[in-house]
Amino acid sequence: MSNYVKYAQLTKLTTDYARRMDRLSKRIFGEVARPTNSKSMKVVKLFSEQPVDKRREVHAYYPRHVETGMLMLKLRHYGLYRDEHADFKEEMDRMRALRGKVKPYKEKKNKGDAAAAPTE
Repeated sequence: MSNYVKYAQLTKLTTDYARRMDRLSKRIFGEVARPTNSKSMKVVKLFSEQPVDKRREVHAYYPRHVETGMLMLKLRHYGLYRDEHADFKEEMDRMRALRGKVKPYKEKKNKGDAAAAPTE
């Protein structure tokens, strides 16, 4: 017989030593050490679960907005998707340029170094 089988048989006995070893084993492996009622087991179950903010199904609920936006932009470029808001903004920019009302580009200055000209 292997040592594990002997240990398993030993824990099934009703001796004081067997009960103490069984409790110690349950404490080591994070189980309930002593027999408890169903109400207490509900509390044990609640505390043994991961916190709500750590669960993936809770904190990753929303879809991947950045990737979806890039996909829609590419589909719009190919002509397979129509974004009416972006079309409206482009038309307003075009009309503003035709009237000569284009706003000058303002360079943003970074700390410590001069701002580079925009690359377009």
